[in-house]
Amino acid sequence: MRQFLLYISIILVGLTFIFRLFYLQVYSSNSQSLYDDNAIRKVWDYPKRGFVYDRNGTLLVSNQPSYDVMIIPREVEPLDTLEFCNLLKIDKAKFIKTYNKARHYSPRLSSVFISHLSKADYAVLQEKMRKFKGFYIQKRSLRHYETSIGANVLGDIGEVNNAIINRDDYYKMGDLIGKQGVEVSYEETLRGVKGLKFIQKDRFNRNIGSYKDGEFDIVPEPGKDITITIDADLQAYGELLMQNKRGGIIAIEPASGEILTMVSAPSFNPNLLVGRKRSENFTKLYYDTIAKPLFDRSLKAQYPPGSPFKVLNALIGLQEKVVTPEEKFTCRLGYYLGSRKLTGCHHHYSPLAMTDGIAQSCNAYFANVYRRIIDKYDNAHDGMDVWSDHVKSFGLGNYLGYDLKIGNKGRIPDGDFYDRWYGKGRWASTYNISNAIGQGEVEATPIQLANMVAAISNRGYFYTPHIIKNIKGDTIDSNYTTPKHTTIDKQNFEPIIQGMFDVYNKGTAAALQVKDIEICGKTGTAENFTKIDSVTTQLTDHSIFVAFAPKDNPKIAIAVFVENGYWGGRFAGRIASLMIEQYIKKTITRKDLEDWILKHSLEDEYAKPQSGKPFRINGGSSLQLVDNTEYNRLQEKLKQINKTALNE
Repeated sequence: MRQFLLYISIILVGLTFIFRLFYLQVYSSNSQSLYDDNAIRKVWDYPKRGFVYDRNGTLLVSNQPSYDVMIIPREVEPLDTLEFCNLLKIDKAKFIKTYNKARHYSPRLSSVFISHLSKADYAVLQEKMRKFKGFYIQKRSLRHYETSIGANVLGDIGEVNNAIINRDDYYKMGDLIGKQGVEVSYEETLRGVKGLKFIQKDRFNRNIGSYKDGEFDIVPEPGKDITITIDADLQAYGELLMQNKRGGIIAIEPASGEILTMVSAPSFNPNLLVGRKRSENFTKLYYDTIAKPLFDRSLKAQYPPGSPFKVLNALIGLQEKVVTPEEKFTCRLGYYLGSRKLTGCHHHYSPLAMTDGIAQSCNAYFANVYRRIIDKYDNAHDGMDVWSDHVKSFGLGNYLGYDLKIGNKGRIPDGDFYDRWYGKGRWASTYNISNAIGQGEVEATPIQLANMVAAISNRGYFYTPHIIKNIKGDTIDSNYTTPKHTTIDKQNFEPIIQGMFDVYNKGTAAALQVKDIEICGKTGTAENFTKIDSVTTQLTDHSIFVAFAPKDNPKIAIAVFVENGYWGGRFAGRIASLMIEQYIKKTITRKDLEDWILKHSLEDEYAKPQSGKPFRINGGSSLQLVDNTEYNRLQEKLKQINKTALNE
């Protein structure tokens, strides 16, 4: 047996070497085992994020190169911290905090140490990276917004937080994700799919090239380009008209539900939320609790809809057969219950039939119609439910289902709402008569009112408003191409549309006509209350206007809200008329109207509540002219939008 011991030992050693070589060349060469190999650096290969274009093919969002300093905590060796911090333009406290955060995330996995280096900083740092073991530079793309408009539409991208990482294992620490607007709504479409590179290191921890010539590398899939429904020129014009004002504008193409413009004022340049200054700039915008530039008023602000809501009550009255277009009601400067005035009204001729009631915006007319709707049924609760269902069929009182991640549902009360308020069976239609004129407990967002007008212009149906027009290589959700029908029969829309047409012909917007365009609209003035030192205080009314044009085969439906803007025709009506003309004619003939909007500011109105002193404003008194510098700036922006010389 002893004479075979040497041979057996040699055979065992040989088999051991053969097995080891087999393991190294076959088993350990598969990509899964590479993740645990310390001699291989794993580098994420980030895809190009998809571009964003407007409806006319104008590029709105592209990419720019960016460089991140990455860290693998367990590979970090003692270094000259002061030199490293100087190169990165950070202090030692920031270094320690970021290092500890990365180590807590994972000692062996790479994560972002400092993001978004500029080209200049990258060039300086690259030459010295060999001195800092455990750190390396990774290239990726940052967003570049090719425009200064549409911050609320386009949104931004920012670093993922722990909640996102725990929820979705696609994202790793330091990854970027859409935060607002289109960027978050179409994140999965725009982001693409990350790839992975395996880099061979030598014994000095230096990169010596791709492992096995990139055999196991995973190629990234670029994000898909998208086209959104916004008209960039119309968006820019709307934002210009809303300078020095607060509020929202939503314009929709009735035939498709495509959102043409979505203005929230005040706004900001979307490029402020790009790069290393993003956090600082976001903080400044976030803590501006007065102007609230991050608050998207076009989708989230809930206002009393005011007089535009009257047209819904007229439609419901016709559908419920409690009124005819020809029936007239008398107005005595308001609606009375016996000798008690429940709601006032402005001076106009009387009595009025339906089309004139809309054109003259008579409160008494619609109070009568509203009471008949509710009182038609055995009890106010049932009548209120019927009324509520009709209103909600126009998309009010609930989320519309559009493809943007934010919004508010507004408020359309029903019978249960008033049972909770007053007690079951202890209220009647006179308790909430303000609903007849869009005040009281009714609230709506600008996009809901724009959608309501689109449904009226279509004579009873609408398409869910949406921001996506086309996804390269993909299709859009059928929810946005399927019509939704209201509870109102088609024939009942004609007298209402005629009344809205008469608003421009002989009614409250007669001074805002646009030559050669048949516009149907409705002015609105909504009371505006706030709390100052615990005292309920009435401020200057909100200015509201809704419209669609042309009367037949409409191309645009629009809702404009201007906070503290006096009455409907003063600011909102002017802006709506200009927006319609700009979209349909691509030019403005009423330069005097445009000039008036650019010259007048409401900043004094917005400053008043900050005094902390209770007061009541009746009609407002602080309309001011912008200074010459601001006016000249607005004129220059206007020239850029129109690309033509102004008639001055």
